[in-house]
Amino acid sequence: QVQLEESGGGSVQAGGSLRLSCSASQYIYTKHCMGWFRQAPGKEREGVAALDTDASTSYADSVKGRFTASKDYVKNTLYLQMNSLKPEDTAMYYCAAQKGRCWGIATMTSDYWGQGTQVTVSS
Repeated sequence: QVQLEESGGGSVQAGGSLRLSCSASQYIYTKHCMGWFRQAPGKEREGVAALDTDASTSYADSVKGRFTASKDYVKNTLYLQMNSLKPEDTAMYYCAAQKGRCWGIATMTSDYWGQGTQVTVSS
């Protein structure tokens, strides 16, 4: 059973930056598509970014050019660098892992989920 744990959430003003981290209990990054999802109050969970097993990245249109997902294989950690944050980015952010390839964030499902970390952006 893979366990994922997010950290790095917090409160920031619009235009600010945050970096989320996700650590895994096992070394899974080479055989799992890794991704970030978010869920705002009253809304459905949506995919934000995915890093596939071939190291390709995919982003939701709403975060393209502002968010960057990356992996540190030595530290066994997944990151989401979030810049130019907007109030509409306010949500609970979840780290996710899917066995095998996911072929982009739009088609990514998940076999494992983290508990989430809250991001709040004020105007």
